[in-house]
Amino acid sequence: MTLTLGLLVVLVTTVGAVAQRMAGLGFALLVSPIMTLLLGGHAGVLLVNILGVISSVLILPRVWRRIDWSMFRWLAAFAIIGAGLGAVLAGELSPDVMGVAVGAIVLLALVLSMLLTSERFSTEPRSPRAVAGFISGLTNALAGVGGPAVSAYAVLTRWPQTSFAATLQPYFAVTGLASAFAKLALDPSGFPETMWWFWLIVLAAILIGIFIGERLLRLVTPNQVRRVVIALACAGAIATLVRGLVGLLT
Repeated sequence: MTLTLGLLVVLVTTVGAVAQRMAGLGFALLVSPIMTLLLGGHAGVLLVNILGVISSVLILPRVWRRIDWSMFRWLAAFAIIGAGLGAVLAGELSPDVMGVAVGAIVLLALVLSMLLTSERFSTEPRSPRAVAGFISGLTNALAGVGGPAVSAYAVLTRWPQTSFAATLQPYFAVTGLASAFAKLALDPSGFPETMWWFWLIVLAAILIGIFIGERLLRLVTPNQVRRVVIALACAGAIATLVRGLVGLLT
């Protein structure tokens, strides 16, 4: 990994941590498309899984009291199943196909989360939780983004933002670990090649991002933050989708 590439990775990691602390999600949405562009599909997605776990674990103590543990158990259990399937599929796909998958999955899920709203839906039924968790785990392993599926579920069921943001932290930690372990079990050589000091720098970037996010939370509302995250994620997803399509067509 070159110095320039390392600096870009650190920059997007910091921005992703800011979004994660402010909105409860956004780390993978922002970081995954860029990591895929910089490192390629397999290494980029695996790195996003690992960094997402670190980010969520560091945020977890700040939101512990607001976590809905019943919701977490249902989502996480089925997400682990989806992550296992996604890891197998990821090992069979080329980097360009992975790029197209990242872009398409993020765009589709974001659009659905904004369109599918109704007062008839609630968080009480358990089968929709299972479906959302499974799809989230699948896309997390395949494309490094598990947030859109659960975000769409939250918007559809009117899950309160405070509880949603808090519950996603242990959820992302568990699903990220499941995806990373499944991929490394299938292909131990797929771990991103980085120096030991790179992880210290990335850890510092995440901590700085969380600190900045804490301060910015006093100035903006969660809805404002989520709109910005969705806009940036769409831009990154479009860029990744185009790159993958160009690679497949050339």
